[in-house]
Amino acid sequence: MAVLDLLGRRWTLRVIWELHKKPLTFRDLQAACGDISPTILNTRLAELRDADIVAAGRDGYALTREGERLLKELLGLHDWAERWARGR
Repeated sequence: MAVLDLLGRRWTLRVIWELHKKPLTFRDLQAACGDISPTILNTRLAELRDADIVAAGRDGYALTREGERLLKELLGLHDWAERWARGR
């Protein structure tokens, strides 16, 4: 699966965002994401693990080094979007 396809799937960006500060257990991640079903969360986590964006560890799920790089790029896109919105 292409990374952009994965990022476009519902809940993927939210899962990445919720992991940006610290590792979270499955239940903590589910609670942080609000309405996400356990089935969808399981699927997204498996996809993100396969893409080497998220890893499962002792403390729960966390961004990998590649996941942290991706988040940095996404934050740059967010900054651009904020500037663009102010200029309209």
